[in-house]
Amino acid sequence: MAKKFYITTSIAYVNAAPHIGFALELVQADVLARYHRLLGDDVFFLTGTDEHGLKIAQTAKKNNKEPKDFVDEVSEKFKKLTSLLNISNDDFIRTSDKKRHFPAVEKVWLKLLEKGDIYKKKYKGLYCSGCEAFLQEKDLVDGKCPFHQKEPEVVEEENYFFRLSKYSSQIRKVLENKEVEIIPEKRRNEVLYFIEQGLEDVSCSRPKEKVDWGIPVPNDSNQIIYVWFDALINYISALGYGSENKEFLKKYWPADVHCIGKDILRFHSLLWLGILFSLGLKLPKKILIHGFINVEGKKMSKSLGNVIDPFELIEKYGSEAVRYFLLKEVPSTEDGDFSYQKFEDRYNSDLANGLGNLVSRVRVMAENYLKTQDAKLETVVQSVEVQRKIEESKKKFQDFLENFKFNESLKAVWELVNFSDRYIEKERPWEKKENSQNVLSDLLAILDNISQMLEPFLTKTAENIKKEIELEESGKEFVKKERSKLFLRI
Repeated sequence: MAKKFYITTSIAYVNAAPHIGFALELVQADVLARYHRLLGDDVFFLTGTDEHGLKIAQTAKKNNKEPKDFVDEVSEKFKKLTSLLNISNDDFIRTSDKKRHFPAVEKVWLKLLEKGDIYKKKYKGLYCSGCEAFLQEKDLVDGKCPFHQKEPEVVEEENYFFRLSKYSSQIRKVLENKEVEIIPEKRRNEVLYFIEQGLEDVSCSRPKEKVDWGIPVPNDSNQIIYVWFDALINYISALGYGSENKEFLKKYWPADVHCIGKDILRFHSLLWLGILFSLGLKLPKKILIHGFINVEGKKMSKSLGNVIDPFELIEKYGSEAVRYFLLKEVPSTEDGDFSYQKFEDRYNSDLANGLGNLVSRVRVMAENYLKTQDAKLETVVQSVEVQRKIEESKKKFQDFLENFKFNESLKAVWELVNFSDRYIEKERPWEKKENSQNVLSDLLAILDNISQMLEPFLTKTAENIKKEIELEESGKEFVKKERSKLFLRI
């Protein structure tokens, strides 16, 4: 029986069109989903959109639209982005879905209320409209939200609260023993330090008079469920929590990996774990944190006019080039930097002049050889030196991928590309030496292995390489033996 693998992105907030940062998250998750399918796992890959809250209502109003019409329009853009980036998600959940998501949220609320983990009280606190969250003094930097660079407003209202403080020791324990593993380690340490400062209970509703776009609190028409409380539940609502589809939830939960950005780490490592403890559900196994993408060393912002539109990038350069840059140039768990010059340099040096040139060169040499020789070429390694290099690259590639180091995995592939160029210059198979047939078979085998390694990263490119080394030429063909399984569980 296949091992299950459930992977999610965060759900994108639809107060604005998709940006390049969410494209990074999508392609990282997609690599993992595709890799685990190649391992033979039963993969379920979820993404979607977060569609409630005050910011949505305000932005819709500015655009002279009703909130539902507005979120329908923007959510469709996120769906389009997943398609253009060739993302292999199995499902796309929307928090405005009254059939799938609302029942799950209501069920969670009532369970937590019954358990005594939700209570109502008056509260005065600091509210960041950008985060749509209450902050504590210790969260602020120079009196401002560190992510939105704005002073929070003082808000006094009566809300429902979730007893997060009740689960503080349990959350700390599962993070310390890595029952829930936060990657990278420094992000785990951040959360543990935050827990040491003392967890406070979390507001999980807002008065309807202030926020009327969201899921109503069951049995209290004057309150709307807090957008973050609602949003996190998507990970189980998509699996049928709150519906009759209990077997689907049982099959895939818990999540094996949540892929998220560093700005929403606390919601996932504290609030979400607290909710799951209260529900008595299993905890996610890993939370993978990526950084931000800056533009020429500066934070992306509308005011600076440097926001990168992923649709324009894909239209100009193609999805494979965009995927490659995000996975190769951006460190997997750190901030990265984008510039059009960097993008074009990486595209030209690695894809067009690097890999593209190698495939074309080997193809031409193989065709020329077949035209003049009564022989066949097999994609089978003949040289011990080549075999060792392939095995070395494959091991490094898979080790890095298992540890979520996408950029390092691709470096291992390009080490093989560079080795091939040196091997060609050393052996010079176009000179029709006695060993030319073996050298060309070696090169075809290298390309076959490169195409397999690239399958999770650059699916179209991998398929194109495969076709290039299998086509017939002048009645002869590159005879290809059955592929050995590249990806083995390690």
